[in-house]
Amino acid sequence: MDQIMIGKFIAACRKEKKLTQAQLAEKLGITDRAVSKWETGKCMPDASLMPELCELLGISINDLFNGRRVTMENYKEAAEAAMLQLKESEEKKNRLLLDMEIGIGIPSVITLLELIVVVAYTAEVSVFFRVMVIVVGLLQFCMYVYYAIRIETDAGYYKCKKCGHAYVPEFKDVFWAQHIGRDRKLHCPCCNKKTWHKKVITK
Repeated sequence: MDQIMIGKFIAACRKEKKLTQAQLAEKLGITDRAVSKWETGKCMPDASLMPELCELLGISINDLFNGRRVTMENYKEAAEAAMLQLKESEEKKNRLLLDMEIGIGIPSVITLLELIVVVAYTAEVSVFFRVMVIVVGLLQFCMYVYYAIRIETDAGYYKCKKCGHAYVPEFKDVFWAQHIGRDRKLHCPCCNKKTWHKKVITK
């Protein structure tokens, strides 16, 4: 998705409607700085604002995603390009989330191990202090496990090896499932078989 092209398109459509950035922002209930960021390609409008923005600019959602007005002649080509861009954007977001899971996991495990080693080899501290340090380390580790599984559940899909159905399971199902790495033994909502489901980035 070319944010620069989309930003220029938003600016052109706004000018066609003889609206300033401040006027458009006021109609959408946001700041003119947000509109400026869209038009310079720094970010995209929130999904919740897109229908109202398109209505104000006299364009379709498809036009917005393509950064130009889509005619009937090039509609199929533009729709396919927009779908491909959305898929690439989803894949990038999911990869980033899964990388984040590893990024917070490694420091959490290292911190827990360091705390245990420090407490075990420091003779001068009391038993109460040792216990408190280990409890704090375990609490931090439990928080990591919770957020890691939450990220893993929300990023991408699980694909059933029996029927090939890709879906997002419930958090509790992922939490309690037997697993090897990111592959988990789950009940498929499509074929209803309990098998190993592979973690995939996109459908």
